[in-house]
Amino acid sequence: MGTLPVYRWRLAPDGYATYRQLRALGLRPGGQDVAAQLERPRRRRDPLVAYLYRIDHAKPVRPMTPAKWAALAKANAARRTCPACRRDAGYVIPPTLGTCATCAFPDEQCAA
Repeated sequence: MGTLPVYRWRLAPDGYATYRQLRALGLRPGGQDVAAQLERPRRRRDPLVAYLYRIDHAKPVRPMTPAKWAALAKANAARRTCPACRRDAGYVIPPTLGTCATCAFPDEQCAA
């Protein structure tokens, strides 16, 4: 088993892309192994690492099916529903609060 080639930041050759760059091109790794590694040095810490995939071995992104669209809509609706008052807040409820702003801060709503 060989080691991965390591390239410094912004010095990777053409034909390689990170996962996000592949997605921007409408591609996915498609089961291929990581082809190379990109390192960005940092002071006093370990370098940032990004894995590179070969663009010529990448496959197109699979299209969303109606069932996947429905599941995504249901998941997003659940993120907007307040567990305390069971109303749609109209925004994604922050996990730090756990409830909508009206339920989290009831005294501030009465004073306004």
